[in-house]
Amino acid sequence: MTDAPTHPARRSRLLVLAGPTAVGKGTVAAEVRRAHPEVWISVSATTRPPRPGEENGVHYWFVSDEEFDAMVEQDNLLEWAVVHKAARYGTPRQPVELALASGRPAMLEIDLQGARQVRETMPDALFVFLKPPSWEELVRRLVGRGTENEEERERRLVTAREELAAEAEFDVTIVNHEVHAAAEELVALMEPSPTDS
Repeated sequence: MTDAPTHPARRSRLLVLAGPTAVGKGTVAAEVRRAHPEVWISVSATTRPPRPGEENGVHYWFVSDEEFDAMVEQDNLLEWAVVHKAARYGTPRQPVELALASGRPAMLEIDLQGARQVRETMPDALFVFLKPPSWEELVRRLVGRGTENEEERERRLVTAREELAAEAEFDVTIVNHEVHAAAEELVALMEPSPTDS
């Protein structure tokens, strides 16, 4: 009898990636998606408009306020929050549950408020904090992104200081010096350990 490489009968453990604004969560998640297509990554719903180059269903599900209200009312979101005192973001529940039930490595890339909500409902998930190499580098990345006006940038930097203070709430910290290396560290955390079999 040979050992099957996967264990479809066993639910996988959810990995939750969070960190401050502009730390590169989306870029690291995109690198995981590119280099490790076997990893399932949740696509969040948001009420904010798409940025240039963003595709509906790939980067986010872009929904109206009314659609988002309906998702909240019907308990179709694992977590949701108002982010940067502006748009709402949330994680559709059913795709997460299906991915975990299938035994695939599964990851959520969400904000701090969302991670705290998921900890309430799925405390056995692995919570990973993505941290910038320095505060100066975080500011440089946010300004360099060029997708926010001055007022929005200032609001995001205030939020980022609060978010950085939450690092101790997480199980593991990864410093995002370089995107590919951070992505590989994340995927390594999803590998089943010998005691899992």
